[in-house]
Amino acid sequence: MRNEDLDRILSTEQEIIPSSGFLAGVMDAVRRDAAVLPPIPFPWKRALPGLCATGIAMVSVLIAGSVLLIQGSTNQRLLAKLPTAFASILEVWNALDASWIALALVLSFVSVRLSMRSASRKT
Repeated sequence: MRNEDLDRILSTEQEIIPSSGFLAGVMDAVRRDAAVLPPIPFPWKRALPGLCATGIAMVSVLIAGSVLLIQGSTNQRLLAKLPTAFASILEVWNALDASWIALALVLSFVSVRLSMRSASRKT
């Protein structure tokens, strides 16, 4: 087969028409299955531990922030404590090699977003 033959075959646009009754048969089957099968429930049992952990983390951050603000307003030494607190956070960050973890998370997020964007453009 030559290139001219391929070009001729691919350049002609043929309309694809389903056989008679195909669409009606498929839609009847979909409606029948939708009427019989119940909807898929949300897996609350699996999501509940994550939701509880998120709630506990948010409450602890709020409590710690309010304690720091209250202590800072009475002592006025909150600004003096921030550099040492930041330094201790950086020490823990370096001890855990969190930079590599953060880099892996960012790269994973970017690759997923790019693949989702490219998939949505094609449809």
